[in-house]
Amino acid sequence: MAKIIALANQKGGVGKTSTAVNLAAAFADLGKKVLLIDFDPQGNASTAFGVDKNQVGSSIYHLLSGRCSAEDCIVVPYPDYPHIIPATRDLSGAEIELVSEIGREFRLKEQMEGKAKDYDLILIDCPPSLGLLSLNAMVMADEIFVPMPCEFLALEGLSQLVDIVELTRRRLNPRLSIGGIIFTMFDNRSKLMRQVATEVEKYFVDKVFSTYIPRNIKVSESQSFGKPLVWYDKKTKGAIAYSKLAAEIADKRF
Repeated sequence: MAKIIALANQKGGVGKTSTAVNLAAAFADLGKKVLLIDFDPQGNASTAFGVDKNQVGSSIYHLLSGRCSAEDCIVVPYPDYPHIIPATRDLSGAEIELVSEIGREFRLKEQMEGKAKDYDLILIDCPPSLGLLSLNAMVMADEIFVPMPCEFLALEGLSQLVDIVELTRRRLNPRLSIGGIIFTMFDNRSKLMRQVATEVEKYFVDKVFSTYIPRNIKVSESQSFGKPLVWYDKKTKGAIAYSKLAAEIADKRF
């Protein structure tokens, strides 16, 4: 059965989607069968893998609304690529449509029933909010990975996310836990970043991954070419860091 990991942070611009995309590619390089669920209405994870959202027939929105099966939504951009369930702008209306539904928090889990056996790993790229979509991801996931920059404002968001995860674990998904914190856009020359990293490591003992992801302008460039950084330019520090992070995660979980 697949390990199901949701990448979540209610703050935007923290490198969440870049981390989801590059981890998916790096795990594929390790020989893992990966499914990436783009659960953000912006659909950036889909674009980063070269998926043309204008040509998508069925998306994660259609899956949530029961208009198609998981199998019908899966896209394989190229051989040896991770499988992807893409997102389009339609997903932005899903929270409104689901709000009156009974069992709305379980919709993603129910619609994905039986697919975990087909993969080694399922990654869910959550939207930058703690609404119904993120809650659906948490109900389905085994673990939450939190990508975050080393900034003091990010600490406030992390505290709020921890509370939501604990509440979800108690009421909806007993197996859910925060599996790890991933420091993104890290600059070792910054004393402030080092201080924040130290504070987080003190509070979240054994939860912070030892691999830090450095700031890298090549990330945006790779996305414009529809390729994860780890495939676009493997020699960059960012690509090397993402590959190292995937290996670190694999050592602990596979």
